[in-house]
Amino acid sequence: MSTDLAVNPRGIAVTANAAKRILSVMAKEPPGAMLRVSVAGGGCSGFQYVFDIEEKKAPDDLVIERDGATVVIDETSLDLLEGCTIDFVDDLIGQSFRITNPNATSSCGCGTSFAV
Repeated sequence: MSTDLAVNPRGIAVTANAAKRILSVMAKEPPGAMLRVSVAGGGCSGFQYVFDIEEKKAPDDLVIERDGATVVIDETSLDLLEGCTIDFVDDLIGQSFRITNPNATSSCGCGTSFAV
């Protein structure tokens, strides 16, 4: 795995690009705000990634810190996100957080929903 990644015991990585973008977004939020990444039912492939801004973490959240940015993931979503990489990309279709998920057996064209 690249040295460009910060990895926790569940194997979830946050890239430097993602951390930089999280810090940029959180600069407009109250102090201590963090990015919550979760999985919800829905989307065109069965599950979808959800990105929210949180001011407080839950007791069972996994907390990932990278270059001053904080990502929290709820316990329910952890099994579906284990081993994934959270990145931020700027390409021809726009800017977005992108998750590379080894648990996904398929995903939609835009990358926001997946199946397991």
